[in-house]
Amino acid sequence: MTDRSSAPEPTSPELISAEPNSAAGDSGSAVAPDPNSAAGAAELLRTTTAIRERARGLLARARSGRSEWFTVDDTALAAAADIVAEVTQRRYPDLDIPYHSRWRHFEAGGIDRNSVLRKQLSHLEPADGAAALIDLAVVSVLLDAGAGPDWSYLEPDAGGTYARSEGLAVASWHAFVGGLFSGNPADPLRVDAAGLRSLTTSALAEAFQVSDANPLVGLDGRVELLRRLGETLAATPEVFGPDGRPGGLFAALADEGGVAATDILGLLLRYLSPIWLADNIIDDIPLGDCWRHDAVPGPGRTAGWMPLHKLSQWLTYSLLEPFEWNAVPVTDLDALTALAEYRNGGLLLDTGVLQPIDPAALHPIDAAGRPAGVPVAAQIVVEWRALTVALLDEVAPLVRARLGVDAARLPLARILEGGTWAAGRELAARSRGGLPPFDIVSNGTVF
Repeated sequence: MTDRSSAPEPTSPELISAEPNSAAGDSGSAVAPDPNSAAGAAELLRTTTAIRERARGLLARARSGRSEWFTVDDTALAAAADIVAEVTQRRYPDLDIPYHSRWRHFEAGGIDRNSVLRKQLSHLEPADGAAALIDLAVVSVLLDAGAGPDWSYLEPDAGGTYARSEGLAVASWHAFVGGLFSGNPADPLRVDAAGLRSLTTSALAEAFQVSDANPLVGLDGRVELLRRLGETLAATPEVFGPDGRPGGLFAALADEGGVAATDILGLLLRYLSPIWLADNIIDDIPLGDCWRHDAVPGPGRTAGWMPLHKLSQWLTYSLLEPFEWNAVPVTDLDALTALAEYRNGGLLLDTGVLQPIDPAALHPIDAAGRPAGVPVAAQIVVEWRALTVALLDEVAPLVRARLGVDAARLPLARILEGGTWAAGRELAARSRGGLPPFDIVSNGTVF
């Protein structure tokens, strides 16, 4: 999906007319990027400012009745906030809520695998231990796309069976501990370029217990993503070290005064963009989780692009704790956005905040009457994900008011955990047996 020669014109003054003059604070740039150049446009589209402004523009458009796909019922926002607050209070009665991150999934079944691993790493220098934790978080998050309804993982020894995100997390934890992603047999508790570049589909399938009777959606795409990660790590030794380890992020960013969450995200988007399988590019610069939508204006070559960066932000949320566990505080958490995925987005559909104009569009069928699936690049999917980001920014203060806490105690990273993701999952279980609200065709690297 390449850049178009002509950009869409703004369709409403409610939609943004320009991006901020500088991406500083998102990407670390001190000079305003040139949106007319491919590099400048890509830099602007890698900011959470761009995500929020464009998502809010699409929300304003939908509220004015000009969306082809959705209407917005603002009276339902209160009910959505009620459900999120109730689920949060039930799950965390003392409101001592951790971050929404991959580390929660490593606790599936009430087993504290995080402590187990940290004890195994305790002989290392703190920075080396932090690097190993980041190694695990990166590879596990990149494997955390939708597993599909038919896959599960039986944990060795412990005996528990896990599916979906928890199953993928537990499977990736054991694969990491078993040295699957290490190119050095003498040092299994690491991820490096050699290990990733040599990864085979059969090896990952065996580690994740994939078979004809236990199929995992997007297995080949996951392997290709990790191989691309290995190539990118190897090509960037100035950040990821001579062995090409994701954990190099710690040395690159750690500072006693702390690190901004958007600095973590900015580095991920700057250096890891080549790994994404989606063909979303401007000239030869990959944009990753950034999609075309005709109603999104913007300066220069950013026009018509809706960035979302779900997995990169999910990864950023999942890196907060490895930094903080090693005495590097992370600031500006609320600069990150909600995650544009099917649990958060399903919450808004299931509570009636978002209402599809044509419900059948969520579940298309082909000429033979079989489910056809909606491409992840389809405008209806892109808009649904963007509206999810914008509306959860509005749900968050309503949830805080119901729980009687402020944003300092309950930043978005904790509301998602408390929270919107869990409430979305509960509603999906009640209404669709846990399935997503859309039939989406995915390669395993977006959701």
